[in-house]
Amino acid sequence: MRPFEFAVALVLTAFGIRSAAYWGRRRFESTAIRDQLLYAMHLTGRVGMWFAFAGLFYLFAFVGTTDPVTGQRVPSTGQVYVDDVSQYRWYVIVFAVLGAMQLLGGWFLGHGGPADHGDGQGPRR
Repeated sequence: MRPFEFAVALVLTAFGIRSAAYWGRRRFESTAIRDQLLYAMHLTGRVGMWFAFAGLFYLFAFVGTTDPVTGQRVPSTGQVYVDDVSQYRWYVIVFAVLGAMQLLGGWFLGHGGPADHGDGQGPRR
């Protein structure tokens, strides 16, 4: 385990928990199902990004720290460490998906059309 990366991962996890608690307490005024779903999508991207960054640092903290054959600790430096981490390059997709969720959810909420969405409740905000 690499202590610096692990400490950063713990801090980012704490920020993710704080963000989830903060946004979970905020009330969203719209009663339209469409707006509720878009708001949930936006918040999933927003809060999930903290956890995705934390996961990246957990990955950096623990990848390549033990030899898979002998189970003994092997220090990973240089090219060996890059090879160990490069097998997780698919993790970039997590950031892309969460960023797209946040961007599109916020954009469609802001450009949603008329104030009355046909739910009979009047303005959405």
